[in-house]
Amino acid sequence: MNLLRRILKGIFGSVFLATVTFVGAPIAFSATVLAGLIFLPLPATIPLPKQAQTVQPDVVYDRYGHQIATLSQFESDLPFTEAQVPAVLKEAIISDEDHNFYHESGVDLRGTIRALVRDLQNRETLQGGSTITQQYVKLAFLTSQRTILRKVKEAILASQLAREASKDEILYHYMTLLFLGDGNTGVQSAAENYFHTSVQNLNPSQAATLAGIVPAPSARAPEQHLAEAEAARKLVIKEMYAQHYLTYAQYGYWIAQQLAFPGTVQDKKNRSTTIYPEVTKSQSSYPDFVSYVQEWLQANLPANVLDQGGLRIQTTLEPTIQQDAYAAVDASLDGSAFPTDMAMAAVEPSTGYVDALVGGRGFGQKGAPDADVNLALGGCPTQSQDGIQPNEQVPVPAACWTAGMLGGGGLGRQPGSSWKPFTLATAFTAGIQPSTVYPAPYVYQLPNCVVPAGKPASVCQIHNDEGDLGGAGTETLATATAQSTNTVYAQLAEQVGCPNVATTAKKMGIETAYYANPPFYFCQSYALGELGVSPLDMASAYGVFADHGQRAAQTPILEIVNAQGKTVVDNIHHQPGTTTALSAAVADNVTNVLQGVLNGGTATGRGIGRPAAGKTGTTTNNTDAWFVGYTPTLSAAFWMGNAEKDSVPVGQSANCPRGCVTGHFENGEETTYYGVYGADWPAIAWQEFMEAALKGVPVTPFSAPAPLVTPQEAAALQAPRSTTTLAVEPGYAGQVQQTPTGGPYVYPASPPVASPPTTAAPSTTTSTTAPQSSTTTTSTTNPFNSG
Repeated sequence: MNLLRRILKGIFGSVFLATVTFVGAPIAFSATVLAGLIFLPLPATIPLPKQAQTVQPDVVYDRYGHQIATLSQFESDLPFTEAQVPAVLKEAIISDEDHNFYHESGVDLRGTIRALVRDLQNRETLQGGSTITQQYVKLAFLTSQRTILRKVKEAILASQLAREASKDEILYHYMTLLFLGDGNTGVQSAAENYFHTSVQNLNPSQAATLAGIVPAPSARAPEQHLAEAEAARKLVIKEMYAQHYLTYAQYGYWIAQQLAFPGTVQDKKNRSTTIYPEVTKSQSSYPDFVSYVQEWLQANLPANVLDQGGLRIQTTLEPTIQQDAYAAVDASLDGSAFPTDMAMAAVEPSTGYVDALVGGRGFGQKGAPDADVNLALGGCPTQSQDGIQPNEQVPVPAACWTAGMLGGGGLGRQPGSSWKPFTLATAFTAGIQPSTVYPAPYVYQLPNCVVPAGKPASVCQIHNDEGDLGGAGTETLATATAQSTNTVYAQLAEQVGCPNVATTAKKMGIETAYYANPPFYFCQSYALGELGVSPLDMASAYGVFADHGQRAAQTPILEIVNAQGKTVVDNIHHQPGTTTALSAAVADNVTNVLQGVLNGGTATGRGIGRPAAGKTGTTTNNTDAWFVGYTPTLSAAFWMGNAEKDSVPVGQSANCPRGCVTGHFENGEETTYYGVYGADWPAIAWQEFMEAALKGVPVTPFSAPAPLVTPQEAAALQAPRSTTTLAVEPGYAGQVQQTPTGGPYVYPASPPVASPPTTAAPSTTTSTTAPQSSTTTTSTTNPFNSG
C-alpha cells in the first residue's frame, strides 16, 4: 500500500511539474511581459490613425440605363466637434461599453490575460477584454484580425494613449469612427440619418439606440432590424438607470418609448422614437420609386454587399409610365389640399416588374407634410396592437411576421370591397359557381351577435352602402360582385370561411394577410376589407388574376452589379420565376366576373377601350377609397384617403362632414364629389393612367375561363367505379331557397339521365349548409366596409 502511495505521489508530482513548466510558466511570463509593456513608461510613439476608407456611392438607373439617382448613404465624414457631443450620449456608450472608462488606465488587464489564456489553451480566436480605449486603438491604428500579436499591440498602444490623452478626447475620437449600421460611420451621420437631428440634440432614447447598435451594427441596424435595435435600446436605458445616469422618473419615461417608422400608430401618438428610412430625395426626379429601391436593397441584400458601396442598379422603372402615373395623381388631387392624398403602384403581372409607383402628393418634396411616408408601400401589423397575445395561436399568421417586409408606408389602409375578389377566388376554389343565387337584403343581421346595452342595432348588422348598386331580392354571385353587394358577400364569407380567405390573399402576395379573433370578431367584416394593405401588394396580387393564377413577386430590380463587376442580381437573363397561387380556371373566372365591374357594375364608364377588369373599394364613412384594375399586361392599384388619419373621411370639413373633393374636370366642367367612393377619384385616376400607359400597346384579350369543377365532383370523377355505375354529371346552377340570410343554401340535383336497361339510378339532392358562426361578442364598433 505504501509503495502504491509513493508511486501515485510521484506521478501527480510529475504532472504538476509539467503543467507548471509548460503551461503556467509561459502564461506567467506572458503576463509579466505584458504588464511591463503596458505600465512601464516606454518611449514608444503612437502611430498615426488610419485613413478612413472611401466608399463609392451606389448609382441607380431606369429600365433603359438612364441615371435616376445617386445613393450617397455610405458617407462617413460628416464632421462634428467634441463640444457637440452631449453628456447623454457619452453616458449611454459608457453604460453599455465600459462602465469603468473614467477610472481605468486604458487597458482591462484581467480581461486581456483571460483572452490570452483562452487562446493558448483552446486555440480559439480572441474575444472580450477590451476597454473603449482599446476599441478606439483597434479602429484607428490596427486591423480587425484577431491574433495574440494584435491583442498585445492593442494593449500597449491603449495604455500609452491613456497616459497622453484625456478621457473625453479618446471618447470623442472613438465616436467619430464607430460604424453604426446602414452605412453610417460616426455618431453625427447616424443621428442625422436615423433621427433627422444633429448629434448635439440627441435625447436619452436616441442616444441609447446608437449605443445599443455599437456591439453588433449589422444585426441591430434599425432600418433592417427594428426589433433587435429596440431590444438593445431598452437594455442600454436600463444600464443608464442602474449606473445613476437617469432618475427613476426619467427611466420610466424613456423606457416606454418605442422605435417606430414614420406613420405608424406609435409615431402618430407621439409615443415613439422615430426612425426615418434613409432616402436620397434631392438627387432624383422619382423619389417615390427610389425610396422603394432602397427599401428593397435593405431587405434583400446582405449588409456586407451594401457596405461596400459602388453598386450599379438597373431598375424596372418605365420613365414614361411613371410620368403618366404622376399626371393621373396630380389631376385627381387638383383643387384639394393635404391631408387628402393619393398613392398608386403599377406591376407587370407575368414578371412582377414594377413600372411605376407614386408615394403621395408631397413625397420627397422638402417641407411637405407627407415627405417621408411612402404611401404606396405598406408596413407589418403588430400582434400586440390587435390584442393578440405573444403565444396565442393565430389561425392564419401574416407572412410579414416571419419574413421581413418593405416598410416606409405606415401600416397600410383598409381596402374595402376591393378585398372581395380574394373571397370570390376562395369561393371558386371551393366549387361555388358565379351563377349561384343568394338573398341580397339591404341589411344583413350578423349571426350570434349580441347588441350591447345602449348601442344601436347597427353594431350587429352589415349594410349595403348607398354607393352600391345592389341590394333587395336575390342576386347571383357574379352580379353581387359587379354591384358590390355587401350582404351577399357577408353570407359568402361565412360559407367559405375567413381563414381560407386569408390563406388565398397570402398566397397571392398580400404580406399583411392574416386572420385572428381578435381583432376580427366577425368573419363577415374581415371579408369586406378591414385589413390594412398597400397599393403595391394589391397591384401585384391582382396580377395573379391577370396571369391565370401565376404569382410573380413584385420587384423594382432588373440587375445589380457591384464595384468589382460581379453581377449580384440578374432578373434580365434569368427572369423571376412564378408560383401557382390559384388554378387557371379559378383566376380566369374571377377575371370574367370582374370585367362586369367596368361593364354595368359600380365602375361603369371607367373602361379603357380594351379588355380590362377591376374592383372598387370604399371603407366605412368614406375614409379610404380604392380602385384596383388590370389588363393582361398591366395591373395598377390607386388609393385615396386622409394621409394623417384613417378614421377621417376624404376631404372632410365643416361644409363636407362626409368628405368632398372638388376640382377635377370632366367634359370641361368642374365636378365636386361628396362622400368619395372608389368609383370616383380612384377609378378616374386608374382610367386616365391606364389609357396613357397602354397607348401603343397591342390590345390583348383575356382567356375564356374554363368551367369551375367542385372538389366533390373532381373526387367522384377520380374514384373507382364499375361499368354499371352512372357517370357523375356536373349539374347546373339553380335558384337557392328563400331561407333567412346566412343559409343554408340548397342546390337542386342534376337533371335525370337515361339509365342503362340493367341499372336504375336514383335521383339525388346535394345540400350544402353554410357554417354558422359560434362567436358571441360585445363589440361596440361597426367597422364593416362597403362598395
